[in-house]
Amino acid sequence: MGAAYAKCFDPSGARYGIPTFPWKFAPDGYATRRQLRALGLRPGGQPVAGQVMRRSRRRQAGVSVAFLYRVELALPVRPMTSRKWGALALAMLARRTCPECQRDAGYVIPPSLGMCVSCAYPADAAA
Repeated sequence: MGAAYAKCFDPSGARYGIPTFPWKFAPDGYATRRQLRALGLRPGGQPVAGQVMRRSRRRQAGVSVAFLYRVELALPVRPMTSRKWGALALAMLARRTCPECQRDAGYVIPPSLGMCVSCAYPADAAA
């Protein structure tokens, strides 16, 4: 058993407070939010039942964590209503509208620029 595996294996929850498993070694009956969504389910207010952990060079803490939920306690996903679809469409339109020229850019405006590419780089657009 490797050191990384041993650090992430705590099924009793003594070290981290909740049962902890190495990446891809969670027992059956547990799922992450994305896995629940793929099954058409949502956590439904249940508490976190466990976590999977792996080493990560990108994270400052050195580990990446995903929370696990019990599949049998999960509830079905609420269906989208026409009002929700409309609100989502308006929100996406706001993300695509340039604040400088007030046109629909056809893509989500990059937050780093804060405006469409043609307004951010007018010399390149003229050429």
